[in-house]
Amino acid sequence: MIWIAVALIVLLLLDAGRMRGRLGALPTLPPSDQPPDPGHRFLVAPGVTVDDATRRAASAWARAEGVDVVDLVPRDLSTIGAMSLAQIVDPAQQRRDRFVVGRTASHAMLVAAEVAERAGVTGDPADELAFLDVAARLKRYASTGYAVAVAPAEHAIAPRLSRRRAVLRAVLGPMTPFALLMQPLLWALLGLGVWLAPLPGAIALGVWHLQPLLAVAGTPIRSRDLPLVVLLRAPIELYYLIGTLAGRWKPDAGPDPVEARRPEYARLLAGGTDRFLEPRRDTCPLCASTDLVVHRRCPDLLQHKPGRFTLERCRGCGHIFQNPGLSLEGLDFYYKDFYDGLGEDGMELIFGYSAASYRARAAMVADVTRPARWLDVGAGHGHFCAAARDQLPDTRFDGLDFGDSIEDAHRRGWVDTAYRGLFPDLAPTFAGAYDTVSMSHYLEHTLDPRRELAAAHTALAPHGHLMIEVPDPDFVLGKLLRSYWLPWFQPQHQHIVSVANLERLLREHGFEPIAWHRGPAHQGVDFFSAVFLALGRIAPAANVPWRRGGAFAHVRRAVVWTVGLPLLAVGWAADRIATPIIKRSRVSNTYRVLAKRAD
Repeated sequence: MIWIAVALIVLLLLDAGRMRGRLGALPTLPPSDQPPDPGHRFLVAPGVTVDDATRRAASAWARAEGVDVVDLVPRDLSTIGAMSLAQIVDPAQQRRDRFVVGRTASHAMLVAAEVAERAGVTGDPADELAFLDVAARLKRYASTGYAVAVAPAEHAIAPRLSRRRAVLRAVLGPMTPFALLMQPLLWALLGLGVWLAPLPGAIALGVWHLQPLLAVAGTPIRSRDLPLVVLLRAPIELYYLIGTLAGRWKPDAGPDPVEARRPEYARLLAGGTDRFLEPRRDTCPLCASTDLVVHRRCPDLLQHKPGRFTLERCRGCGHIFQNPGLSLEGLDFYYKDFYDGLGEDGMELIFGYSAASYRARAAMVADVTRPARWLDVGAGHGHFCAAARDQLPDTRFDGLDFGDSIEDAHRRGWVDTAYRGLFPDLAPTFAGAYDTVSMSHYLEHTLDPRRELAAAHTALAPHGHLMIEVPDPDFVLGKLLRSYWLPWFQPQHQHIVSVANLERLLREHGFEPIAWHRGPAHQGVDFFSAVFLALGRIAPAANVPWRRGGAFAHVRRAVVWTVGLPLLAVGWAADRIATPIIKRSRVSNTYRVLAKRAD
């Protein structure tokens, strides 16, 4: 027990230091006599009044710093509120990281009118959840022009505990029950420490009581209740926890988006799922061999929509492809509410999780050439293009996708020109216009890889470069993890092209491969995603428009995912251990190739 108490002391001190570092990094708005910029708007939470002095100071600071959004933090934020803010807001990261989720103190915001217009923000947020949603949206449109600052003259409004659980759920998502469980678990460990190892246990309890002082005192935040929280932290946090758990508040957000979609999904599924698949083909799409065998049979492990899908392998050339493949109607059905609609926010988190892979792709090209015009095919919301600008500031980045996400990418300013449609259809309209074309995790989604490579040849200028990144079907974990290996990604992945087959296809279409990345292209998600997919298969989302789950489904999901959290942690740790080893090897779950147009 002594070692547990010592570990608690260390963790509490480290956490206090982290919170103090973040709160201490908050800039404070200096006073200004200049009138507010007419191009600046203020979004204000219900019950909050932003005085003229704060408006002048915020507007002058935004102009001086060159930012478009400033989240205003009241100086007298409560101690618990300040510590909560420090857990989710890193001021430097909010300013620097293009893809981190925009966070807010839910008090007031300065917004450049032009950014608000592009983001579709038209009025003050109605409640705390709306404020969180607006902050996340504005961060995407302001990118590195989003800042958090302390407004000295502003006064915090009293927290509404009845709404706290809803706010936590909006911030933490499925991790909310785990976060709420950690607090009583910490109390239990502190109590056991005092009982079984009195001296170190008492020190740990003392550090826990002093943690607010260590985190908040001396920072730009001046919490008036700091002495009280230090002395009475236990009963105050117990009061907060009870109020949070008892909270049943839900915002008046209009129609439930899930229920609103049920009639449409009922219509789509009324005739069954057979029409979502083309007739099975008898030959390999790459070499025309008839020697085909079943490689995997998988359900939809991602959205858990009805249907079962088969990946077949050609014994002639080794190509793995979905057979029968999705029909056009099937593509519409299985992509629906995945990258947009109900799935948009989740995919934003995934695509914005780390920019490291985006930088690696850009570096592969930058090591060989400095393109003037770059077309990213399958650009989605433009995350790659936004990240690559930091390495190639003089390059014009355009994006192409068949969904409306590409139009949003243009509104965000993440792509310079947005093309919406199918690449083979659009390529002749900009033939020879690009120095570089990229296809990152795109080719495996297409119905005919040959047409896509032909389109890339058309879009590129002579001696232009094509960069492709795709899953590697030869990776050993694809066999060990079976259907739970994420890159099988059924039903969306139509073709899983091996290194040997892609090299052959590139040469057939007039390209000369000049560089391959295998180990360095690895994405360390195999074990974590396998656990995630397995838990999802046992307990899928209970409330989706294509399936109605009852009370038992909700309970089962809560139990399975709570019990499964340690397994997810083990999967995450396994990926962290394996990734450095794999990145130094010649195999991985992903590979990328840079090829040059040969003529």
